[in-house]
Amino acid sequence: MNPLADRRLLVACPLLGLGLGGLAWWAGRDPAIPMAMGTLPVLVMLVVEMVRSLREGSFGLDLIAALAMLAGLLMGETLAANIVALMYAGGQYLEDYARRRAGAEMTALLQRQPRTALLHENGGLVEIPIERIAVGDRLLMPRGAVLPVDGVLVSPLAVLDTAALTGEPMPARFRPGDPLLSGCANAGDAFDLEATTDAQASTFAAIIRMVRHAAESRAPMARLADQWSVGFLLVTLLLSGGAWAITGEAQRALAVLVIATPCPLILAVPVALLAGLSRTAKLGVLVKSAAVLEAMARIRVVVIDKTGTITEGEPALVAMVGEEEALRLGASVDQASSHPIATALVAAARSRGLKLSVPDDVREVPGEGVEGMVDGRRVAVGGPNWIKELTGLPPLPTAAQPPGALSCAVALDGKPAATLIFADTLRADAIATIATLRREGVRRVILASGDATAPVMAAGKAVGVDSAHARQSPSDKVALINAARADGPVLMLGDGLNDAPALAAADVGIAVGTKGAAAAEAADAVLLVDGLSRLADTLRAARRARAIALQSVTVGIGLSTLGMLVAAAGYLSPVQGALLQEGIDAAVILNALRALKD
Repeated sequence: MNPLADRRLLVACPLLGLGLGGLAWWAGRDPAIPMAMGTLPVLVMLVVEMVRSLREGSFGLDLIAALAMLAGLLMGETLAANIVALMYAGGQYLEDYARRRAGAEMTALLQRQPRTALLHENGGLVEIPIERIAVGDRLLMPRGAVLPVDGVLVSPLAVLDTAALTGEPMPARFRPGDPLLSGCANAGDAFDLEATTDAQASTFAAIIRMVRHAAESRAPMARLADQWSVGFLLVTLLLSGGAWAITGEAQRALAVLVIATPCPLILAVPVALLAGLSRTAKLGVLVKSAAVLEAMARIRVVVIDKTGTITEGEPALVAMVGEEEALRLGASVDQASSHPIATALVAAARSRGLKLSVPDDVREVPGEGVEGMVDGRRVAVGGPNWIKELTGLPPLPTAAQPPGALSCAVALDGKPAATLIFADTLRADAIATIATLRREGVRRVILASGDATAPVMAAGKAVGVDSAHARQSPSDKVALINAARADGPVLMLGDGLNDAPALAAADVGIAVGTKGAAAAEAADAVLLVDGLSRLADTLRAARRARAIALQSVTVGIGLSTLGMLVAAAGYLSPVQGALLQEGIDAAVILNALRALKD
């Protein structure tokens, strides 16, 4: 059964007990039995969970609620016991809902992993499960296929999308004998791969294991209430036992226990954090649990991936030498290609309002470029070396390229006509977001990327991070996060499969956008809007929600302590104490709901 459904049933039990007890009282009968029956399921559940918690080495204030319910039943104060049961069951339901809301799973990560592969065998192809792949097997990798194992290229050329492992948006070309890593996707024509590992020993499998290990090794966050538990429990037992010992009136001891039932602690925290979750949702950020929101309030270090996080994650035209007509014709012929640079060229031409023509007699050379006829002219678009081979002339010269940029040349009728520079550009809000994070109390901002050194250092300098680290593997990023904890709790911001282990290892992992399903599943929160500006707002909302929760707990405990003193002096009966505690709870909840606002 759904655990939340179980909690709803527990809430229904004391409610039913109160209702049946009220009907019995109205009919002139004893209401004690239905009220006791409504209390017992909650008490039994509470005792079972207390035993389980003690076995796991944790201890909280639930003991007070159990003592209050048990004492109420034994002393015939069934109405007080029933009210305590209702308060406790309702608080548990809210807390459980907060903890389970949008729980993270790794289904998308596992779905990316190939299940089968095409094996060359006896002069044909056989589809086999990846578990059967052995070292030395020759596999066919169709266009779009994800490499199931590590291996070496045995075909003349392979064009791979390596973003899943390195975060690099530009496809990489590989030659015969080059090592290829599992998890990359074939962005070009089909090629043959000779396996150098089996499926379990592959890079992709290692990433999945790291995500699982990092997620399981994170210490569970204790409830904020537990920080108060020991001291408050001792005060409660001393007041309750002292009142009984001094006066000999067990009713006073019960009244103290009823008022001490820690509903301000049980309710204030989840209600404030749930309100904070609603607030962050309005900001366009999915925070997957109340525990994550509380952790976000403590963040002091932010580690950020580069590609797709502070940058757009896709190549864009940043410079051009030549006439716009060359750009138009080059984009026209590139409409026939699915290469990322071709896509970026077409997008750049359309953004400038250029009217593209339909190409004819198109020929694409994998990894080199495309040529064809457009409006009666022979057009070729591709790498500078390829264009030089076609024309016998060097491409048009350009100024110094930005770090990490790629150049593309256009030839018209056998002559170089334009040189285009493509690069992964910074997000428009990246610089402002880093500055705002610092104002929100973040002490250090670290850039960590699998990209080459030059573009990483350039991006880090542009946005103003404290340090930048290039060529970081998934395990390197995890180690970097562990080292950064010396300065406080760490938040990791990333968007790709290569970021998934780090997202899981950080105190809080946030995935940017919905491009990387694996990152979104491994992360604790997801930026659903395209951009970084909401990150600082989310940290601010988290800190406000935690501050309100702490304020509610402090005020609630103070009022409960005052009520216990009054009850110990004999001025409150157990039922009056329960009703007073309900009033305190209402005040605490209303205060906690302030976290919904700015």
